[in-house]
Amino acid sequence: MRLFSSLYARAMQWSRHRHAPWYLGGLSFAESSFFPIPPDVMLAPMSLANPRRAWYFALITTLASVAGGLFGYAIGYFAFDAIEPWLRESNYWPTYQKAVAWFGEWGFWAIFIAGFSPIPYKVFTIAAGALSMALLPFTVASVIGRGARFFLVAGLMAWGGARMEAMLARYVDRLGWATVAAVVGGVLLYQGFGAH
Repeated sequence: MRLFSSLYARAMQWSRHRHAPWYLGGLSFAESSFFPIPPDVMLAPMSLANPRRAWYFALITTLASVAGGLFGYAIGYFAFDAIEPWLRESNYWPTYQKAVAWFGEWGFWAIFIAGFSPIPYKVFTIAAGALSMALLPFTVASVIGRGARFFLVAGLMAWGGARMEAMLARYVDRLGWATVAAVVGGVLLYQGFGAH
């Protein structure tokens, strides 16, 4: 079933749209404070489609993501009591507890790691606000962590260029189904270990 190739083709089509940088900025902002889809899903095909503008796209993603992170910080600082019941009932609560523990142990580095890694950055931005982390170190760590991640993604895609795009188009269905299988297998394995 060629489900992923049609989604990939659509993503590449959107990435060439004249308003794509605005969509990328909006997605980057939203993902840092409340939205579950990471901006890499737009940044990568946009950088592939237009390698000469890859650094520009990475800059947009970084700046919008840090702005969204500051919004997440404000949510944690001013409105944590209002969102805490929802957070406790969501899948993000264990990550929030991890964020609180990491802040206690590593401070600045917790935001840097969350900004660079696949860990939900938005949960860390809210935790930083709820714990009243100093705003300047929070912002600096966010710029470095998010920037390193997004410039790496954009750079790899720009370097790969048309060859990378052709290879992804050829194997995207296999990669997509392999990812689904890995996620399902990981969930089943986690549940199996959790039961013991």
